[in-house]
Parts: sequence; C-alpha cells; structure tokens
Amino acid sequence: MGKKYIDKNVLDAFMERLTYIFSKFDHVIVSFSGGKDSGLLLELVNLYYARRRPSSKVSVYHIDYEGNYQHTIDYVARCMRKYPYFDYYHLCMPVSASCGVSMHQSTWLPWNPEEKDIWLRERPEGSITIDNHDFDFFEVGMSDYVFQTKFGKWLHKKNNAKRTAVLVGIRSQESLNRYHAVTRSNTFRMFGRIAYSTRISMNIFNFYPLYDWMVEDVWTANARFGFDYNKLYDLYYLAGVPIGEMRVANPFHECGVEALKLYRAIEPNTWSRLVGRVNGANFGAIYGGTKAVGYRDISLPKGHTWKTYVKFLLETLPRKTRDIYERKFESSCWYWLEKGGALPIRTVAELRRAGIAFESLGKPSGNRKYKSEYEVVRFAEYPDDVKLKDFRLLPSYKRMCVTIMKNDTSCKYMGFSQTKDELQKGREAIAIWESIL
Repeated sequence: MGKKYIDKNVLDAFMERLTYIFSKFDHVIVSFSGGKDSGLLLELVNLYYARRRPSSKVSVYHIDYEGNYQHTIDYVARCMRKYPYFDYYHLCMPVSASCGVSMHQSTWLPWNPEEKDIWLRERPEGSITIDNHDFDFFEVGMSDYVFQTKFGKWLHKKNNAKRTAVLVGIRSQESLNRYHAVTRSNTFRMFGRIAYSTRISMNIFNFYPLYDWMVEDVWTANARFGFDYNKLYDLYYLAGVPIGEMRVANPFHECGVEALKLYRAIEPNTWSRLVGRVNGANFGAIYGGTKAVGYRDISLPKGHTWKTYVKFLLETLPRKTRDIYERKFESSCWYWLEKGGALPIRTVAELRRAGIAFESLGKPSGNRKYKSEYEVVRFAEYPDDVKLKDFRLLPSYKRMCVTIMKNDTSCKYMGFSQTKDELQKGREAIAIWESIL
C-alpha cells in the first residue's frame, strides 16, 4: 500500500475519523490498557463526545492483568469512572495471558482463584470478577484474546446495538505487525474501504484511529490539552528509557521481558511479589536483552556443533514445550531440504560466494507478490551455521538455538506465523469461527 499524503494534521484527521465512526455505529467501545496510546484515545473520544454529544453509546473496558506498577494501577483507577456518560468495565478475570519468561509455561493465569494466596494485589473495588460476573461465555483459563472477542460480542448484545465499533490505540509506528494491521488491502475484513478497520464478527469492527500518530504527537496532545496520563512514563524517562521504547503491558508478556528489570529499580516491593508469582521472572529480568536469551551473538559451547547443541537444549525442556519445538524444526527441515524456500536474490548470491551447497529452483510461483526479485532454493543439507548478513532469513541449527534461548515457542524468529500456544489457540480459533458462521 503506497503512502497517501493529506493536507491536515493528525488531530484533525482523528476527529474526522471519529465523526465517521459515530455516524455509522450506535455503540462504540474504547479498549483501555492504561498505556499512553489507549489513555490518549480515551481522552480524545471524551473531547469529541463532550463537543458533539453523539447519540451513540460509549463503553470503556480495561483487562487487569493483576501485576503492574502502582502508577499504572492508580492511573487506571482515575480513568475507570472518569466521565459519567460512559459505561465502564474493569475486568479482573482469570484469563490465560502470554508468558515469555518461563520455559515451563507459555501462559499464566492472572487472578487464578486457586492461587489467591500469591496474588500480587487485591482486586479493585467495583471490578468485575469470577465471583460477580454474568458472562455466559466465560471459561476459566480461556485466552485473553478470545475473551476480548467474546466480551465485545457480549457488550454488543447487552446494548442491543445494530453496529459496534471497538476503538483500539494501535499506532503503526510501534511495530511492523501493527503497521500491517492498519495498512491491509483485504477489503473482506474491512468496514467498507476503511484500511484502519478489521471485522471481528457480524456487525462488530475494530478501528485504529490513532494509527498514523507518532509518539511525539501523543505527548504533544497531552501537553496541549492538559490530559491526565500514566505518570509511570515520567519514571521511565528518569530511568533513561528511550521515548519510543516505553511500554505498559502484562509484566510477563514476551514483548516486555527486557523491561522486567525496571521493576527492581522503580518499584522494588512490586518486584518482590512478581518474582514469586511466575516461574522465570527473575531470570527474565537479569538476562532479558542479553545473549543468554538469544538477543545478542551467542557462543557455541566447547565440544558441540550447533546441531548437537539444539539437541542438548531440547533435552532440558519440559516434554510439552519440547514437542512444540520439534514439530516446528522438523517442518523447517522439510521446507528447506525438500520443498525449497524463496530468498532475495542478493542473499542467494551471498550463499554462492560462501560456497554453501543448494539447488536453484527458479523464480517463485503462485499468487504471492514480492516487492523485489526472489529466487527459490533447496539446500543439499541443513546448514549448521550461516555467517551471512541475512542470518534470520536462512535456515541453520544456530538459528534454532537462538529460537529456543529466546523462549520463542511460536518460532517467530524462524519465520513461523503460528501463535505461541499453538494447540490451544487452534482450538479457540475454531470455536470463534463456529460461533460466527
């Protein structure tokens, strides 16, 4: 999708998007995480609502993952009930959340009723819990993503809405995945031809109206309008965290492993509870972002090849986790040794110069469109190590080792698109689509 330049600032563009959304949807949901983007989203929706007073009903929800900085907890408390003309849902439910710090569990269960003695804190007053909810869809341990989808449908039905728009504070600057989410060309999943929208189910759509904002725009808006925000960001700034790397999320999420160590400096009391809550938290805080978890050049132990080191690492893992890796690694071997994979021609040229044996199968076939020229190659044997610039694109046993040490059971590092807990997510995805069809 090519760039399209418009002669207006991001605030004016955002307000125009809200005007369109409120004109088409009689129910609008704001997804509020407690971070800078969702916080700004809530404030801007209120600014629009206070000025225009649209007839659409507005709901705000927050999923509380139990563990967080006190500043975040305080900020969420200030926001949940802040504007009396919105409906609020503070959700403290035992839903399965991603865990990137433990080799023994790919998910963890906030507010687990069977672990109440080690909860990081008490549930906030007025929150919706396993003891007082009236969700007909809820199951203990269901994934947070499935919960959000079904909760949106539940709210849609509760409000007798004809159409529901779920506003999510995603900005394309944050990551390539987020950029892809808001620059899609699949019109089947859009609302009309709105690229920053995604169909969730019948008459329920996600919208990302902040998608083209830069992080500087977020803080400029907060300063200009005097919006309240999570004061944790002030502490991040004092701790020397770059402005583009400040995150507020589930503390054990794989994307936040590097930030775990900040708890020790910013809130040591919270940190002491985190260590006892999920296996691997301390290791993640000490070694997150280092070669111990594959974030820098790792060295090969004496007496090993990368192939034998893969075998050694796999043997240290729990059976369930090992099985996931072995399936993915076998698939990778079949793909590169039997079927063949597409690589940029510059990378193929580097392989030739390095003397690595492979067979050229010509240009890629099929409907996939490549932005540059690619060539399909099939390797004579699976490489132990490939010391080339495009290391991540190329198969090697060393790449497998890095994947294991990253605790990357989804094998995203190797180019796999599957989710982390593949079997569980597969069953849940089938259930979602069955309920839609």
